Amino acid sequence: MTNPSLCLIPDAINRFGARVHAVEGHQWGDSTPCTEWTVRDLVNHLVGEHLWVPHLLAGESLEEVGDRYDGDMVGADPVRAWDDAAKRSLAAWEGADLSGTARFSFGVAPLAVYADQILVDLTVHEWDLARGCGQPEGLDPAAVDHSLAYARANAGRMADLGIIGAAVRTASTDPAVQLLSLLGRAV
Repeated sequence: MTNPSLCLIPDAINRFGARVHAVEGHQWGDSTPCTEWTVRDLVNHLVGEHLWVPHLLAGESLEEVGDRYDGDMVGADPVRAWDDAAKRSLAAWEGADLSGTARFSFGVAPLAVYADQILVDLTVHEWDLARGCGQPEGLDPAAVDHSLAYARANAGRMADLGIIGAAVRTASTDPAVQLLSLLGRAV
């Protein structure tokens, strides 16, 4: 059976890319719901993550990859940097075998968990980018549903690792609002 995230990741990459292409030149320094990141910083984060994807899916360790994707990965052209990283990531996810494991900063985990994490990151940061740039904030329902299931099961661990902020209380029954709130966003 194919991992649901593996099926959803290509569209999530393309949706995030469409948001990157819609950023206006004067918006790169604008703030985002990720309070420590500007729009440019947020895109830089995703560029770095997606440059890592081919290495981790190929079985390389963190030590083998080293620090080559630390720091500023977008340079003077964040859109082009995203496009290049997305192209590499998409090629790696295409037909990826998620039956193995990889060593991450938080320890060894199945590659299927890595796929879930990438989908959550793409989905939530798509909203962060939209909010930061005043773009429409709608998210793909299938990506939200899968990400919400993952987040419900893992939010406590992610918060303990400092990956996300504290959950924000919400009475909303909207799955997107629940996902964003669970991962520390005030919607």
